[in-house]
Amino acid sequence: MPRVKRGTGRRDYRHKTMKLASGFFLTKSKLNRAAQEAVEKSLKYGYVGRRRKKRDFRRLWIVRINAATKAAGLSYSRFMNGLKIAGIDLNRKVLSDIATQDIKAFNALVEKAKAALPANTPLPLKTTTAA
Repeated sequence: MPRVKRGTGRRDYRHKTMKLASGFFLTKSKLNRAAQEAVEKSLKYGYVGRRRKKRDFRRLWIVRINAATKAAGLSYSRFMNGLKIAGIDLNRKVLSDIATQDIKAFNALVEKAKAALPANTPLPLKTTTAA
C-alpha cells in the first residue's frame, strides 16, 4: 500500500476545528477528536436554533397582538380575519410593534377590522375582570 502524505490538508482541518472550539471546556478545546465532536454538536444546535428563533418570535408577536385585541374587545382570530377582509396587509411583527408602541393606531386598526367583519356574526362582549 502506498504511503499517503496529506500535505497541509490535515493541519488545516485541525486548525479549523480548534479555532471553532476555542472557548470550549477542558479537552473539548484542546484535543482534536473531542473538539471535532463538540464543534459538530454545536453547529447542529446553532442550525436548529436559527429555525427555532423564527418560531419563538412569531409566538411572541401573536401573544402581544392577542393581548392588545382582547383589551380592545376582540379576539385575535377575528381581528386577523377582519384585517384580511379589509385588505390591510400587515405582518405580525409590525402589528406587534404597533400594539406595544402606539395603542391609538392599533385601536384604529381594530376598528377597521371590526367594520370589515360580516354583520351576521356577533362580536364578543368586552369583558372586564374585577381584581
